[in-house]
Amino acid sequence: MSELSKRRLKMWIRLLGVTRAAESHLREHLRVNHETTLPRFDVMAALWRRREGVTMSELSRMLLVSNGNATTVVDRLEADGFVRRTPSETDRRTVFVALTPEGLAEFEGLAAGHEAEVSKLFSGISEADLDAMTEILKRMGAR
Repeated sequence: MSELSKRRLKMWIRLLGVTRAAESHLREHLRVNHETTLPRFDVMAALWRRREGVTMSELSRMLLVSNGNATTVVDRLEADGFVRRTPSETDRRTVFVALTPEGLAEFEGLAAGHEAEVSKLFSGISEADLDAMTEILKRMGAR
């Protein structure tokens, strides 16, 4: 193995460590400060981006989770009044899911807190570092 190869491996391990630590911190933040979970936040974020609603299959694809996992979260959000299910008029097997006005307001509050917490987590990173890291990650994602 070359020295460069070893350095790339170390970089990958560091990247994973930072990602896992940040995700763990954000899960705890959502639990403690908002009495919610990251999966609920993720479902609401996906529905916020697609205000017109999505099918359960589309939602599962957007979140990279199984239909069963998405259904469980949507069931709870529906019980809390944050989402509504609407059957398709053309295919009775298809159900659309969308945020309710209460869900929209709830998510926007969660999102503001989430953004502030992410900003605090990475407050030690300068604007120049952010630009450089963003460029590097874009190049890596383009592969």
